[in-house]
Amino acid sequence: MEAVLAAVAGGVGLVVGSFLNVVIHRVPRRESVVWPGSRCPRCGSSILARDNVPLLSYLLLRGRCRRCRVRIPARYPLVEGITGALFAAAVVEFGIGMRLIPALVLLAALVALAATDLEHRLLPNAVVLPAAAAGLILSAAADPTRWWVYPLSALGVAGGLLALALARPGGMGMGDVKMGGMLGAFLGPYAFLAVFLGALGGALVSGGLMLLGKAGRESRLPFGTFMSFGGAAALFFGPELWGLYLGLLR
Repeated sequence: MEAVLAAVAGGVGLVVGSFLNVVIHRVPRRESVVWPGSRCPRCGSSILARDNVPLLSYLLLRGRCRRCRVRIPARYPLVEGITGALFAAAVVEFGIGMRLIPALVLLAALVALAATDLEHRLLPNAVVLPAAAAGLILSAAADPTRWWVYPLSALGVAGGLLALALARPGGMGMGDVKMGGMLGAFLGPYAFLAVFLGALGGALVSGGLMLLGKAGRESRLPFGTFMSFGGAAALFFGPELWGLYLGLLR
């Protein structure tokens, strides 16, 4: 039964991932995600229903628009596949219940923000703020006896990142601060772990790029993308990672 539920969740995730691609492309351009329907960014032709099946259509079309034959960015199947895999993993980890709903909403938001920040260097308020509000409501519903933990964590993480942004202007944007608050709304105290993991991942990637001569000390990386990875890791492995850290201190 678990395998069936995971497969269903994975299929739903593929569809959600297809919508997230619309969000990633249109929101930074201040375009509606509802109207008009899916279309080729190059030639503007409407995408047929048969060409809008997650993953499968990309493979059948060999990664090109049916009409103008321009190449479809690899981001499209990657976002769909990653979202599907994360949704399936969430069902396995959390089961069917109230804990699953905020997990799925968070994962969808993280995928959208990771790709948007990587592609546009932007963490849109249109994604972060509604997700944060949903996180506070859903987290309180899933954990009503500790509802107060989530707004406090949101304020604590956002406040800490704001202090860093003010201390080093240009090093961190307000989008990162708001995203930190969003993580707190979903993850509670484990949001601090998510930010730490994001900073660690960013430092490792930055160091590697500098060693390869691909970046300098002043190069800016999309911190929101790394926080997204940290957020997903904290969601699935937060208690284990925290326990491992405490074990290293003994």
